[in-house]
Amino acid sequence: MSGSKSSDASFARAASLPPEAHGDHPLGLTVHTLPPADGAVATAQRARHGRWKMFGVLLICAAPVIASYFTYYVVRPEGRRNYGELIDPQRTMPQVDATSLDGNAVSLASLKGQWLLVSVAGGACDADCQKHLYLQRQLRESLGKEKDRVDWVWLVNDAASVPAELAPALQKATVLRVDGAALGAWLAPAEGHRPAEHLYVVDPMGNWMMRFPAAMDTAGAAKAKRDLERLLRASSSWDESGRPGKP
Repeated sequence: MSGSKSSDASFARAASLPPEAHGDHPLGLTVHTLPPADGAVATAQRARHGRWKMFGVLLICAAPVIASYFTYYVVRPEGRRNYGELIDPQRTMPQVDATSLDGNAVSLASLKGQWLLVSVAGGACDADCQKHLYLQRQLRESLGKEKDRVDWVWLVNDAASVPAELAPALQKATVLRVDGAALGAWLAPAEGHRPAEHLYVVDPMGNWMMRFPAAMDTAGAAKAKRDLERLLRASSSWDESGRPGKP
């Protein structure tokens, strides 16, 4: 019993001593030595909120474009058919240089910002080429007040000179000479046809998105006009007439 009382007294004395007196250093780590957690939590919350805000801004910017394409490609009345062939996947305009007819260097990307109605042909411009140029002009003019949202573009894919007698008829056209290989990697004809047999539609972001059938005649041009009108209506919420920076 005396031994038990001695042990109890020793235990009581040990319990009354401060922690460092035991020499048990690990138990000396107390809560107040840990780094404060509030700052780390606040930083994480700010980063998370910042990511959500950035995502929201991007979504707001892209929403009109997404909505217009959704309207045109998905929400279409039953039985309605396009005259032009929709390109899927769309092809983005290449970053290549072109040359104007007066010899000035022009970036092909400078055409972005407008809907483009494009023809492709050699500079000599045979009868079929001239017919396409005429249909392009008529199609654009037939759009009335919406015509300023569409540029009439002829891309010359060889080194042949353009006949001088065509100059008066091309006053409202954009005519650029582009390397044929680079152009062929962007705009392509239907199987079994030549590039010059089609008219191509490019959206304001530079994406080739439609190709009209080869050898289009006047009746076909009327159907092509309806396609263009639907495209312009679908994009009216985000596309305005006049290229950015263009007076």
